[in-house]
Amino acid sequence: MADTIWLPDLSGHEGPKYLALARALREAVRDGQLREGDRLPPVRDLAWKLGITPGTVARAYQIATQEGLLEAAVGRGTYVASTRPKFGADQPLMLDPRPDLPMVVELRSPQIPDVGQAQAIADILSTLGAAKCQDYLGYAGLRRDHRLRELYVEWLSDRILGQIGPEDIVLTHGGQNGLNVALQCCLKGARPHVICEELAYPGFRHAARLNRAELVPVALDGDGMRPDALDVACRRTGARIVMVTTEAQNPTAVRMSSDRRAALVEVARRHDLQIIEDDCYSVERSTDPSLRALAPERTWHVSSISKSVVAGLRLGAIVCPTGLGEAGRLAAQHAYFGLARPVADIVEALFETGEATELRDRVNRVYARRLEMAVNALGAYDLSWQKGLAFLWLRLPVGWRASTFTREAEARGVLVRSADEFALVDGHAPNAVRIALNGAVPEPDFARALDVMARLLPNPPGDLPV
Repeated sequence: MADTIWLPDLSGHEGPKYLALARALREAVRDGQLREGDRLPPVRDLAWKLGITPGTVARAYQIATQEGLLEAAVGRGTYVASTRPKFGADQPLMLDPRPDLPMVVELRSPQIPDVGQAQAIADILSTLGAAKCQDYLGYAGLRRDHRLRELYVEWLSDRILGQIGPEDIVLTHGGQNGLNVALQCCLKGARPHVICEELAYPGFRHAARLNRAELVPVALDGDGMRPDALDVACRRTGARIVMVTTEAQNPTAVRMSSDRRAALVEVARRHDLQIIEDDCYSVERSTDPSLRALAPERTWHVSSISKSVVAGLRLGAIVCPTGLGEAGRLAAQHAYFGLARPVADIVEALFETGEATELRDRVNRVYARRLEMAVNALGAYDLSWQKGLAFLWLRLPVGWRASTFTREAEARGVLVRSADEFALVDGHAPNAVRIALNGAVPEPDFARALDVMARLLPNPPGDLPV
């Protein structure tokens, strides 16, 4: 058995580092850089040289070991066990797409379909005259966006948010920026703890890291975040902030019941938690009270038009806890001096004319059609979905692992997102994938991608342990 000084370059690999390292391992085996019997660097040594955590390297080694590429033995280290994963002879692994495959279908991200947004924005821009441009010379200030905040309150009328007005609104550069501003308003201490769902939108991780916070995962069940697990996490860590999704948990598509929402609020009040309620991925209309309605004194409700109307304008909003709107706007002004005036004027016009509502309705019709196609193609399997939501959650049948399924789908020209990408570092990820109803993909290509997955699912690799 030979030692190796293999040191991969991860700069060309997108996504989480552990998945990038797992991919680099496969490529090194395929290209002959790593040969059967080669011993890989110890976890800590490789982590140090790559500038990543030992947990990240260990996770990548674990994925490659599950696939049969690597083997770990006490006293011998981790070494290349095979130049191909241990699949049945009649089910070879496809490390690269065949050259005769059509273009890759991207179903990792729910991109908005083109339903006339560009023309609507062009029409608005053509009407912005010299008077408006003169107004762009000064800073936005805390009150110059009052009319747009009024319109945003109207936009949120399909939500049960309690009594809100423009004084409660902070306008942000999209939902991710809204999460950051809300955290900046709430965080205290040198290394605060923030609680979130054990499977969560990766933007939670990024926002917490940027704001020097340590994330604490809390278990989920079929109704969303578990109140008992939240209570335990609060007692264990002393956390004072929880980030949670209620309408459409990302990635599992779970919608939280009214009883569960009330139970979470009870725990939040018991521990004096600030609640950041993420409503960026959501269904069109809600019939249950939001956490902002149930606990208006402590809930920061974050929303965005990026997932429902147009992504490029980067406009979202926070509905602040009662009485804290001015403080939220002050934090936003210190961060970015308010919205860019052209963006504010375009969105204000979209709201004023009703064009935003019409565009949202058209987008939803495209998503509804895609959802119907997906459920028809994959409905025999364990799916979670909601009408109006731009993704669905597929729990894989026995014999599949999420990492293997995503790689096999990719080899056939279809990109989906593994549950691993939503788990916190060292967290548990189920054998499931998130499938985006990507409106930017032509419908025939979307149908082809569904057919690829429908053919893969009943044929898992033959000799993977289950």
